[in-house]
Amino acid sequence: QVQLVESGGGLVQPGGSLRLSCAASRIIFSVYAMAWHRQAPGKQRELVATITSGGNTNYVDAVKGRFTISRDSAKNTVYLQMNKLKPEDTAVYYCHAWGTEIWGQGTLVTVSS
Repeated sequence: QVQLVESGGGLVQPGGSLRLSCAASRIIFSVYAMAWHRQAPGKQRELVATITSGGNTNYVDAVKGRFTISRDSAKNTVYLQMNKLKPEDTAVYYCHAWGTEIWGQGTLVTVSS
């Protein structure tokens, strides 16, 4: 069954913003830390940000100060707010329940003028 569903990707100009959402089942959301990863064309998948159930966050250096990961317990949803987007942020973004093999289907973010 589908347990993580991402949304919010699209085409945006450099310098613009997007917010990705990841809706999770209640049990996954309440038990696991959550993460966003991305995979650019021709590159390996990389970790972007993580958030624990207690709200502690970590980011890869490339997105620090531009991206914010958050979680809404009432909606069982994890967000990735992406600001000041750059062409090198173009990738398929995946939601992931940390420490498991539970992944979303991915959502494409394209940053281009």
